[in-house]
Amino acid sequence: QLQASGGGLVQAGGSLRLSCAASGGRVLSGYNMAWFRQAPGKEREFVAGIRGSGGISSYADSVKGRFAISRDNRNKMVYLQMNSLKSEDTAGYYCAAVYIPNALTISTSARSYSFWGQGTLVTVSS
Repeated sequence: QLQASGGGLVQAGGSLRLSCAASGGRVLSGYNMAWFRQAPGKEREFVAGIRGSGGISSYADSVKGRFAISRDNRNKMVYLQMNSLKSEDTAGYYCAAVYIPNALTISTSARSYSFWGQGTLVTVSS
């Protein structure tokens, strides 16, 4: 089970940190984790992903250099630090997980992920 939190209203140029708490399942290090987002009227899109053991991460071009994904396997937490926020970052943000021990790559397709959190809304005012 995944529980996302940390969304809110922020001015353009500001920062937010999203959190995703995982419970149940196997040890978190066996799961690739990712953040997706979905704006009204648009499809869900990949934002960032991180391998189970950490060390390898992937970002959408639109957030590179501004967002950073991290994880704390011991405490079963995944984070998304979002800086220099823009109005186009406004969306519902969802954390997702898939069990792939020793994964070498990170999928950017929502279809690849088995578990989803309920989403947290981020609104960036210009």
